[in-house]
Amino acid sequence: MHRFTVQYAVPADPAAFDRAYTDEHVPLVRALPGLAGFSLCHPEPAGGDKTVYLVAQLDFANAEALQEALRSDAMAAAGRHAASLGVPMTMFSGEVVDVDL
Repeated sequence: MHRFTVQYAVPADPAAFDRAYTDEHVPLVRALPGLAGFSLCHPEPAGGDKTVYLVAQLDFANAEALQEALRSDAMAAAGRHAASLGVPMTMFSGEVVDVDL
C-alpha cells in the first residue's frame, strides 16, 4: 500500500475550516481514482503548542495507483481546493510497511 499524507496547520477559524473541508473538500478526495482508504485525524500534541490541526491520509493499493491519482484531474481539483482553504500544508507520500507486533 502507498499513502499520501497531508498535514494542515492550525487555521485562523477552525470551525469555518472544518465546514469547508467536510462539505467541499472531502467529496473531491472521494472522487480520486484508485482511492482505497481515506482517514482524518485531529492530532493532540504530546507537549507544547499545537502546530498541526488536521492530518489526512489517502491510501492506494500501490505506487502506480498513487501516481495515477496524482496525475488525475480529480487530484488537480482537490489540490486547488486545498490551496483555497488558506492554511499551510505539508504533503508527503510513501510505502506503508506493517510492523509485526
